[in-house]
Parts: sequence; structure tokens; C-alpha cells
Amino acid sequence: MAGTNAQFPIDMSKLQKLVLDPSKPQLSDEQRTALKHNIQLMRDAIVLFTATGAARGVSGHTGGAYDTVPEVNMLLSLFNYSDKYVPILFDEAGHRVATQYLVSALDGAIPWEHLLHYREANSKLPGHPELGLTPGVKFSSGRLGHVWPFVNGIALANKNKTVFMLGSDGSQQEGNDAEAARLAVAQGLNVKLIIDDNDVTIAGHPSQYLKGYDISKTLEGHGLKVVTVHGEDIDALWAAICQIISHDGPAAIVCKRKMAPGVPDIEGSTHGHDVIPVKTALKYFANRGYLEEAATNILTNIKPYANPYLYIGVSKELGANRVVFGEAVNLVLDTLSKEEAAKKVMVIDSDLEGSTGLKVIHQKHPEVFVPSGIMERGNFSAAAGFGFDSEKFGVFSTFSAFLEMVVSEITMARLNFCNVLCHFSHSGVDEMADNTCHFGINSLFADNGLADTQSWLYFPADPAQMTAVVKKVFFQKGVRFIFSTRSKVPWILKEDGSKYFDENYEFVPGKDEVILEGKAGYVVAYGDMLYRSYDAVLRCRQEGLDVGLINKPTLNLVDEQAIRKVGSSPFVLVVESLSQKTGLGSKFGTWLLERGLTPKYGYMGTNKEGCGGLTEQIPHQGLDPQSIILKIRTLSH
Repeated sequence: MAGTNAQFPIDMSKLQKLVLDPSKPQLSDEQRTALKHNIQLMRDAIVLFTATGAARGVSGHTGGAYDTVPEVNMLLSLFNYSDKYVPILFDEAGHRVATQYLVSALDGAIPWEHLLHYREANSKLPGHPELGLTPGVKFSSGRLGHVWPFVNGIALANKNKTVFMLGSDGSQQEGNDAEAARLAVAQGLNVKLIIDDNDVTIAGHPSQYLKGYDISKTLEGHGLKVVTVHGEDIDALWAAICQIISHDGPAAIVCKRKMAPGVPDIEGSTHGHDVIPVKTALKYFANRGYLEEAATNILTNIKPYANPYLYIGVSKELGANRVVFGEAVNLVLDTLSKEEAAKKVMVIDSDLEGSTGLKVIHQKHPEVFVPSGIMERGNFSAAAGFGFDSEKFGVFSTFSAFLEMVVSEITMARLNFCNVLCHFSHSGVDEMADNTCHFGINSLFADNGLADTQSWLYFPADPAQMTAVVKKVFFQKGVRFIFSTRSKVPWILKEDGSKYFDENYEFVPGKDEVILEGKAGYVVAYGDMLYRSYDAVLRCRQEGLDVGLINKPTLNLVDEQAIRKVGSSPFVLVVESLSQKTGLGSKFGTWLLERGLTPKYGYMGTNKEGCGGLTEQIPHQGLDPQSIILKIRTLSH
């Protein structure tokens, strides 16, 4: 059988059970041989099943989990030796989820063949580990760099046991870890860290973009005992583990190694951070001496899922708003001299320039660009501080899920009347294979000022509107937020087939836009849900139901004229991909009532944990056009 129907081609029954005694820091020849055997077999497995993510187009991460196999083997051997250890491989780098799935299969919680469904929708193998979803998974990692403070609590609850945590040079950049280190040292917690220091993150090499950052010195400065070793030297690594176990209190091993050691094409490169390409995986298995058909039969017979649905009212062509943001910023900067731009504008990255649209700014306008690490709170405040001068403007960008991390800093920027433009990409849930912890659904948390202050939250519907929004608001004063999705979106079209947001369109902050007039009621939508709602509304109109459609690109301001128009109709339905609890829909009904407007009211938004995969997330949340049509019919009766 082929593809995901095939048997797992690597014989994992050949893994040798190993028990290691930490009082014996020197490996025997037998132990060393068994370790090397197990490490190679487990690395082969990780390459194979993570490569299925590349084959099905859902991405994933190979290098990090591949890197840490030596220390994972040793920790599992310790768990076999004694119950003095909390037997969970806590990991603050959730994208190394392949480790957790590998261990789940080792424990018999899932069959090895199920790993071939890595990151597939509804497989219960999403891009970050989720407790209660995947059989055998023992904790939820959440977002990068959030586990150490949690592990401190585990240690406080298990004072007679040692708690281990896997870390990385990327996750250790988060400010949470500095706070966790201070508590661990102050309380003498028996927390032991093993850090994979491979000098690779998404955007580049920390040694280049974050000069002066040294994990060993940082942890030593906090008061931890630190041992630095070469991660591929298993004798030195085991001796270091024995050393930190014998130390009373928090300690860390910093494992120096190249990313994805020994893997052709991706070793030591940023490509190793992401999923291994199918061609590279096949080359790897050929070099390892596997029968060619074993991996080929699986990887070449897995295809990306293609959504066959054809939307009406929009272009077939798709554009990435998260990329267009950077291109639009360049259009603004192109109007300034290099000297003027450098003096007036600062754009700071948080190791996501390729994902959030800043890369094109880095390439075309390096004079304004500041590369930085995975430090969202500090980077946001740096952008705000640059914009403390009323004639200067800071630009900050990261994923929308991480907006929750900078809410306090947003307040600080507002209190200081700073000029900062924030781009939060990966909003909503569409194409979010990393699943629930990466959902960008609480965006209205940014509107956390009092009623006598003003923030501006914008969610453009297509690339043309994104360009118009950026050009309009770039040099406006105050704190402004622009949102985009991970997924590409089509252009909104007029009835004659021309683009709705054409060269004559001018974006007006705070103004809602009537896409279609209607007598039966109105759907209010924005961002990626506008084109889906447009499709639903047009299909309803084809059936004789005269439904109107409003685009609300400014999320947090009431357009008095527009709300009276929709509120005077028989029903209003708000459709969004933000949280149903905290999004626009949770507020719009109140706005209607405050104005004495009482149409039938409904709202649709993200309402449950994700299913993994890509385009499957939208129908999973009940936000596809057919679900919108059903809701419209319910409200219109």
C-alpha cells in the first residue's frame, strides 16, 4: 500500500531498552552502542513522518526535534531507571512536537503508522502538542518560550523529584525565561534545562542578528549552574546530565551543535528549522541505505488537500495580505529620501520577517530596519519608544496570537502618546496548522484604552485594501493596528468584474463600506471573512433573499450612519474569524441596543479548539459559506 495507507517502513521494534544510572557518568561500550543505535533509528523516524507534512503542504518542523534526540534518549533512560524524575519531556519549543508524537508511539498510545498523518487535519497531530487531544501527549506547550515558568510550578509541586525541560536558543530569547530563571534560583528549584543551541531560528542566525546573546553567560548570570558541551558527543552529553542531576538546585546544559546534523541540504541552515523537503528526505534515506521504495512509496503518494469550492464575487487570483503589508510600507518609504526615512521611521523585526511581510522592507529599505530576536514585548516597546517623538514612527510586527503578550506594553505606549504602527499577521484561524495556541483571535484586546482615548484597529479585506489602508494611516499619530491572515485571499469584485478597491478607492478610517444594499437584512464582515460572506450573500440573493453586505475594516469604531442602516433592517449577522467571545460580534449587539435598534441579531466567530490542517479550520469552526447561508436563513425567518 502507498501513502498514509502504508506500513511504517522503519522497524521501531529494533529500539533497545536502555536504563542509565546517573551515579555512573561514564558510558559503557554497550550503553554507547545502544544509544547510538537508538538515536539513529529515532532520527530516521522523525525525518520520515515530518516529511509527510511537506508532502501534504502543511509545513512542519524537522530540525529541532531531530537535534534533541540524543538528550531525549538519555532522559527516557533515566525515567526507566528511577521514579525520582517527573517522567514528562517538557519542551518550551512547541514546534518540536515531533518529539512528543514519537514518544507517544514509543509508549504505545498511537500506532507508528498514525505518525504518517503528521499535521493532517483531524488527525489529532497538530503543529504544537495539545494535552487532551493527542493520545500519549502529556502537556500543552503553548507558544514558544512559555514553559519554563510552568515547569517551575511543577517543581514546586514535586519537591522530591527532578523536573527536566528541553529548551532552545530561540525559545530562551523570550522574556518569560528571565523571570523563570530568577524564581528557580531564588527557590533552589530542582529544575534541569537541556538547551539545543544550534544558532538557527526562523529568520536567521542569532549570532548574527542578536550579537552579544550568549545562553551560557545569561543563565550563569541568573545564578544557574551551566555546563556547555557539544551535543553530538554523547559521552560528554551524558556526563553533563549526570553533573546537573547531582547539583542541588537549578542547572542547565547548553548543547552546541549544528541544526539538523548530518542531514543533506539543510544542516546548519534556516531551512532546517522548517520541515524537511521531500527530495531532501529521499536523499537522506538513500544515504542511510534504506530501500528506495520504502520512503518513496509513502512520500510521493501524499498530496496536498485542495479545497474544490469556487467562490463567487471574487477573483480567482489570490494575494497574501501579510506580504502586501511590507510592499505597501515600501511604497510609503519610497516617497522619502534614505536619510529622511532613517531619521523618521524604524521597523523592528521579531525573527519573523519572512512571515509577517517585513522581509521586503529589510531588502529595499535597510536604513529603517532593525533585526531582532524572539522578544515581542521588548521589541514592541522599542518601536513605541522610537515613536515617542511626535515626528517619528515605529513599526512593529509579529503573529496575532502574540498580541496577547504585549497588551501591557500597548497600554504603556498609549499613556506616552507614542506613534507605533503594528502589523499582526496570522489573524483568525485559516490555514493554522500550528493549531489552537497559534490562533490569532483576541485582537480586540489591543483596544484596551479608556473611552477618552483612541486606538485604531484595521483588518483589510484584500490586497488592494491593505495597500490603501497602509498608505492612509502610516503617518497618522498614535497607536494603530493592522491585521492580516496567514492564508491568501482573493480580490473583492464589483458586479461588472472589476476590483472593488480600485485605483479610485480611498480608505476612510472609521467608515463602514456598503458592498451590497439589502432589504431583508445585513451581514457585517471584514478581513478574510468578507469574501466568504460575499459568496454566501450572493448565493442568498440568487435564491431571492435580498441580503445586504457591509465591510467593516475599522473594527473598534462605530460608524453611526452604517449602524443605523443595518440596525433598521430585519436582521444583522456579524461574521468574523476572531473569537466569538471577544470579537466584534460580542460588541456589535450592544452598540445596536445603545441606539435603540432591535433587529434580530446573530454573530459567528471562532468558537472551539482547532482541527489542525489548513483550509479545514474554517468549516471546522462553522465559518464556511454554507454555514453562513444557514445562519442567514435562520435569522430571516
